[in-house]
Amino acid sequence: MPRPAPAALLPWLDVLLCPHCRERVELSERTLRCPQGHSFDLARAGYVSLLTGTSPTSGDDDDMARARDAFLATGAYAPLQQLIAELAGQVLPAADPGDSSRVLDIGCGTGYYLGGVLDRVPSAQGLGVDTAPRALRFAARAHERAAAAGWDVFSPFPLADGAVDLVMDVFAPRNPAEFARVLNPAGHLLVVRPATDHLAELRESVPGMVQLDPRKEERLHDVLYPLFTTADTQDLRLSLELDEAMVRDLVAMTPSARHVDLSTLAGSGDGSRAVTVSVRASLHRRR
Repeated sequence: MPRPAPAALLPWLDVLLCPHCRERVELSERTLRCPQGHSFDLARAGYVSLLTGTSPTSGDDDDMARARDAFLATGAYAPLQQLIAELAGQVLPAADPGDSSRVLDIGCGTGYYLGGVLDRVPSAQGLGVDTAPRALRFAARAHERAAAAGWDVFSPFPLADGAVDLVMDVFAPRNPAEFARVLNPAGHLLVVRPATDHLAELRESVPGMVQLDPRKEERLHDVLYPLFTTADTQDLRLSLELDEAMVRDLVAMTPSARHVDLSTLAGSGDGSRAVTVSVRASLHRRR
């Protein structure tokens, strides 16, 4: 007997669309099908890929996803998870599960931040989206109310208009036009990005670390302003003491992993080092 589809996917079935023809999909055992005959099988790990066959323009590889899971499991970023959950709690109704809201987490990685939001808001249903199969395997089991799906953030989302109450974008690429389209009129966008001194010590001492764009905030404003207003902004700044393994996993889970020789970060005998975590989180409303 085939295993049942994940219960967390069921609340999303009435708003999921076929990425090829934009028709509504229906679940048959462990396959999503549209009236035009396109089908998408659920992976054994519990997620469904709605990628259309073209190569996604971004995404973590297996090693990056494993490093992210290992680092986040240490609790080092728990204050950031808490901040995200608090901001989400401000805009999502804390009602009973019968009056649920939908949270879409773009570039969800392992589902760590989405899980924190769902813990904070018992009425919410989550959908984590990523392009990396390994990340989706983690995200599919991040929370009992979190479903996981694969699609490319730079392509039209396979979701109906106005289907979502909160879009989360945590250290992820952005598609403001699609964010605005899938949000309902009262919905919010939550954007989390690094501040200028985020991981400053590592960027100064580790060859190959990707440097931050000093005009990052200006560029973000330029792309969001035509579609969104800003409702709230909060900054978080921490100084963490990280051992060698944590430093390696922290670097390995970022885009810098593609440019850094990670073998140089282990076995140096330097012990722990202080690392600054500095991020900005903002809530936005549709214009």
